[in-house]
Formats: sequence, structure tokens, C-alpha cells
Amino acid sequence: MDIGHWILDILYLRILILPFKKLTMWWKAASVVLVLYALSVGMLVPLKPGIDYVKPGYARTGDSLRVQFHGYNSFYTHGQAADIRVWLQYDSAQALLGRNLTVLNDTTLEASFLIPANLPRLTASVMLNAIISHPTDGVSLLPDAVEISRDTTARNGESWTSTPVENLHIVKDISYPYRNVIYESIRNTYYHVPMWFVLLFLFTASVIYSVMFLLNKQLDADRKASSFAEAGMLFGIMGLVTGMLWANYTWGAPWSNDIKQLMTAVALLIYLAYFILRKSFDEPEKGARLSAVYNIFAFSSLIPLLYIVPRMFASLHPGSTGNPAFGSQDLDNTMRLVFYPAILGFTGIGFWLAQIRTRLKRIEDKMIGLD
Repeated sequence: MDIGHWILDILYLRILILPFKKLTMWWKAASVVLVLYALSVGMLVPLKPGIDYVKPGYARTGDSLRVQFHGYNSFYTHGQAADIRVWLQYDSAQALLGRNLTVLNDTTLEASFLIPANLPRLTASVMLNAIISHPTDGVSLLPDAVEISRDTTARNGESWTSTPVENLHIVKDISYPYRNVIYESIRNTYYHVPMWFVLLFLFTASVIYSVMFLLNKQLDADRKASSFAEAGMLFGIMGLVTGMLWANYTWGAPWSNDIKQLMTAVALLIYLAYFILRKSFDEPEKGARLSAVYNIFAFSSLIPLLYIVPRMFASLHPGSTGNPAFGSQDLDNTMRLVFYPAILGFTGIGFWLAQIRTRLKRIEDKMIGLD
């Protein structure tokens, strides 16, 4: 067979094999697309209108009160004052409807309230929610906006149950929920939280390969174990950094010794010791074997440190004291359209990085005579 036939055979084989190789790349391309989608949609979709604060924030029973509502991302002038309704609400059945409403500008309106002589329950004071129903902005809520304290000398005929919250303007659009305090930083949900999902997936893959190495003593399994651990460590650091940036904005300091921050730092230090241990042996096989055992220990400590212990203590994070990390108030349907693709995309990127690192380790080992 001459060289021409060899070339034709090689080209023929490449034509047959190339499409199958491309099929194995689909998840990498999909991961990049999903991450770009999360980055763009996560930053461009606006927040729903909300109530930033109200003034005054305190009154006594029997008071006649003129309350200013200050909105965020609101457009109060885009509706007739007669179509806008505001309440100070105690619960679903007990609320006060604002009267003589005046729109001052897009972000400010005011209304008058007559506080009943009695509180809705036998306490020294109660907290009332502020609610605005606007024809174009929809419904805005600020919990615990106004405190009402009891004045035993107050007398008037106003009732808590005469104006319940009803006939609200429900506006359906593509927007993220407004959350007082965190404001626009709610977008960090798509970047900070997925880091911890990816970390868990990568460390899980790492410990699986460590167990496989202990069972069959194949160095390639050890390479994969260390590569996935390295990728997991990278995402853990990114999760910690994005969390500190978020904390600095919402809590006023990047590090507040919150239980989740502390447990995360401990978990990452445990895995840092894994990498130090790998470099501590001259015999690669012995180092790989002991590192695999340590990796099992590190992973077994990961779940309690990140997901169990923080729920046992008070925390500034959502999901503390046994509550689920995300509820209907934390993640609405619009956010889910970005949040879950972000997890999938970053997970794919993480596995891709681990795969690249494994290939580099194979090349390095071949250069020093290991296989």
C-alpha cells in the first residue's frame, strides 16, 4: 500500500471519528452558554419596584399621621392618585387604609392615617407593614415599617378591620424581587451561591476517585482526585470572595465572624492541608495513597461544616436555625430561570477545568517517567 492510500485511510478515519469527538464537547459549549446567559440576564433584568423606607417610623394609638412612602425603582407618577392605595397592615384582616393620597414624584408619595385608639393585640406596641398597590408598579411591601405604641388616653372611632388589604394591582412582568437591605446585590445570588454547589459536586467527584485509587491503585484515578479537589478549592475561594463582597455591602463588613463564614474557612483549610500533604512525600505512590485516605476524611467533614453546623446557630445568612436556605421569599420563579442554569453552567466549567488539569498532570508525570 503506497503512502497515498495511507493518507486517504487516515483522512477517512478522521472524517468518521471527528463528529463523535465533537459530540463529547457539547456539554462544554453548553456550560459556556449557560454561564454567559447567567451573567447577562442576571445583570440586565430589573428589580421590581419596592418601598425603601417610610417616614415617620413611629406613632402612638390615637394619632393622626401623615406618612411619606419612599420607593425604590418606582414610578408613582405613572398612575392616577385615585388608583393608588396604601395600607399600614398588622395582618391579613387588620389594616389601615391611607387617605388623601398625594404623589410627590416617582419615588415619593404620602397619605394620611388615623391610628385607632386600641392596638390589635394586648401588647405595648406592634409593628405594621407598609403596602402600596400601584396600577403600573404592582404591589410593594415593606415589613415592620412603622411601630405603633399604646397610649391609654387615646380615643377615636377608627377600626383595624374596616379596611382590609384587598383588590390589589397584580402586575406580571420579568423582574427580580425587591428585597430591602440587599437591593441590587440580590443578583449576586446567581454567582455566589452556585459556587458552593459546584464545590460540593467537585469535591464529591474527588473523593470518588480517591476511593477508586485505593481500590485499584491506578495513578490516573489519583490524578483525577487531586484535579477535582483543586477545581473545588478554586470555586470555594471564589464563593468566599463573592460572599465577602456581598457581606460588605449588606452587613457593613466583609467578615463578621458569622458561623457560615467561619465553617467555610475551616473547610477550605482542611482541603488546603490535603494539597500540602500531597507535596510532602518523595514517593508518589505513597503520597497518593495517604492523600486519598485524607481526602475521604476531608470530604466527611465537609458536609457537617458547611450544611449542618451553621443551621444549629444564629446566622446572618438565610437558612440558619434549621430553615431551608431558599424559600418562596428568597427565590421566585424569575430568579429560578437564572439560578438553576447558573448552577449547571458553573458546574460544567468546574468539571472542564478539572479535566484540563488532569491532562496536564498526565503530561507532567510522563515527563518524569511516571505513568
